[in-house]
Amino acid sequence: MNITLIVFVVLYLAGTLALGVWAGTRIKNTSDFAIAGRSLPLIMVVTTTFATWFGAETVMGMPTKFVTGGLNAIVEDPFGAGTCLILVGAFFATKLYRQNLLTIGDFYRGRFGKGVEVFCSVAIILSYLGWVAAQITALGLVFSVLTQGAMSETMGMIVGTLAVLVYVVIGGFLAVAWTDFIQMIVLVVGLTVIAFFAANLAGGADKVIALAQSKDLFRFLPDPKPTDVIMFIGAGLTMMLGSIPQQDVFQRVMSAKNEKTARNGAMIGGLSYILFAAVPMFIVTAAVVVMGQQAADLAGGEQYQKLLPLFVLSKMPLLMQILFFGALLSAIKSTSSATLLAPSTSFVENILKNLRPHMGDRQQLFAMRATIVSFAGLVLAYAIAMKGTSIYELVSAAYQVTLVGAFVPLVFGLYWPRATTQGAILSLVAGVGVWILMLPQVSHLGASFPGQLAGLLAATAAMVIGSLAPQWLKDRKDHKQHVRGLPDEATA
Repeated sequence: MNITLIVFVVLYLAGTLALGVWAGTRIKNTSDFAIAGRSLPLIMVVTTTFATWFGAETVMGMPTKFVTGGLNAIVEDPFGAGTCLILVGAFFATKLYRQNLLTIGDFYRGRFGKGVEVFCSVAIILSYLGWVAAQITALGLVFSVLTQGAMSETMGMIVGTLAVLVYVVIGGFLAVAWTDFIQMIVLVVGLTVIAFFAANLAGGADKVIALAQSKDLFRFLPDPKPTDVIMFIGAGLTMMLGSIPQQDVFQRVMSAKNEKTARNGAMIGGLSYILFAAVPMFIVTAAVVVMGQQAADLAGGEQYQKLLPLFVLSKMPLLMQILFFGALLSAIKSTSSATLLAPSTSFVENILKNLRPHMGDRQQLFAMRATIVSFAGLVLAYAIAMKGTSIYELVSAAYQVTLVGAFVPLVFGLYWPRATTQGAILSLVAGVGVWILMLPQVSHLGASFPGQLAGLLAATAAMVIGSLAPQWLKDRKDHKQHVRGLPDEATA
């Protein structure tokens, strides 16, 4: 066990906790706590957006999937996830920012009523279970690797959750934004230096690229078979569109100081994410060059998520290890803090306030903090129960419920004036219903057609039919009554 490395990690964790506590002294109301009082400049909107997306799956899950399946295997993340932020900036940020809302659920209430607000908010909250669980799982894995097994993965999950929970509960989104700013600097610098060092170990960047080419890892498009193409499209759309109606994305849009900052921050953050996600992929490919069959065995086995940490610990000096684990913890903590805060804010604003409509601002602030603690406990239990599940799969599966439930009402509510509450309700029922019907636990239909894509198509059709049918039926009824009153019904 490397005591020096552990000391540096503990000091880094203590520093982020202190920053969160300092940010907590600036919290005055729920707006400060939930969206930083709509005051963040462009650089902080970019950093907090980028840092939220760059999580455990980007460092520990996605790179290993790349070296075993190529770019085709990671269409969901980073390509779908990064494109999501670009789409948010291009088509959603300005429209939502002008409405001056606290949560994304507030939009559904104002456009379609309380029923749709509650249903969509529940779907959004549930989607965070898998995402936060992935970060907690990664924290447990990191602490276990750091201590060479002296701390179990389960205990590591508990310690990691507590470390994140303290500054989120005290400082809210303001603490998240400031810690994300620091953590992104550590992340970018640390992984960039590690990439250069890994290239030297591999004999040069050309050797790493040559290995990737020899294994056809740069192939992005699927085989031209109908099933493969449809599955590829379904996987890409899951995070690309399913991430759009998410509270953490909405918080970053609404925290900006103006609508131009909100728009540009999301787009720059998304593009930066796609580009920089290549760095951990390069490092893991270098690990395969350096470690040979040992790396290949790890990449193809159940412990594949440990490949990158073990490569750094076994092949790099102490300084590189400190940089790597600082960067890794930055990635995990920035994502886990954001994904703990977002669903808790949605629960209080869009569910609890419907049950207790007369809560004052201080009561709401207390409720948000209490909900964060409760949600953290729930997610910790879920992560422990799902131990052994792929971090990448936990994240990618999390967005299916928002894709089939909340995405269509958001898009049609913003861009189609004829969208109605009846259409939104029918869209929710059809989208979620078809998706559930195609789950592997329910039927075998999802084996040949992605359930999330079928749910999205059903939700879209239901929105159009549900919105237009009542008016069409009314027009038909009025026309018939008009015709009956004319002297020559056939001519009329």
